[in-house]
Amino acid sequence: MTTRRPPRSAPQPAAPRGRRAARSAQPRPPATAEREEEGPQRIAKLLARAGVGSRRDVERMIEEGRIALNGKAIAQPAPLLSSLEGLTVDGNPVAKPVSTRLYRFHKPAGCLTAARDPKGRKTIYDILPKGLPRLMPVGRLDYNTEGLLLLTNDGEFKRQLELPSSGVERSYRARAFGEISQAQLEELALGITIDGVRYGKIDANLERRTGRNQWIELTLTEGKNREVRRVLEHLGLQVSRLIRTRYGAFSLDGLDSGAVEIVPRDALFQFRRRMG
Repeated sequence: MTTRRPPRSAPQPAAPRGRRAARSAQPRPPATAEREEEGPQRIAKLLARAGVGSRRDVERMIEEGRIALNGKAIAQPAPLLSSLEGLTVDGNPVAKPVSTRLYRFHKPAGCLTAARDPKGRKTIYDILPKGLPRLMPVGRLDYNTEGLLLLTNDGEFKRQLELPSSGVERSYRARAFGEISQAQLEELALGITIDGVRYGKIDANLERRTGRNQWIELTLTEGKNREVRRVLEHLGLQVSRLIRTRYGAFSLDGLDSGAVEIVPRDALFQFRRRMG
């Protein structure tokens, strides 16, 4: 077994004194995600927060003529609005936003992260229990990838979690066949370009090896399409199983395959506060 030693923890900075201490003692304003925005906003943003879909989904609905204001279909460029009053989607009034909810879902292999599939394949919505509110997946997991999938009713929060600029880490465990060394995996920390696509820093660690089969742990922040599989295949490995074990502060621990569990409000609040 080849294992990389964890880095030493950095020394703790000295406590601030004088004016710095006084400033740090003052209460901080609420996190951006928790402040209520005022004034006109883009329709896509308003509807995303109301759980209709992501901003991209809403913009697509506008193009398809599915969103109307006071009975008249909205055309691009969409006007700025201060409220949801008079807005309809497919003829149905838009309900007022409810407080943000986040769920952990253990997605099994063999289903799509999609609302429907033209080929008739199983989707996550065929597996999720009935009675849940309208939920959107945070990012995607491939058909044969399993593990932690976050679900939320807030399209704006979904977008924030997905953006690479937010720096939210995703961790995976991959079972792969082939030859690889820890030194090769550590080079991924510098990023890698494959077929013209640039992949950013990946923290990879060889967990254990049996013959030419090994388990590899990987942590990244971009989450591009099929990123883990493409990077490992580029290194000459054949991925036979891929599990996402963590997304930000939330892990797969304690969830059976196909199970879903709401994130406690306190944990969600603390997470959003750290994101700021």
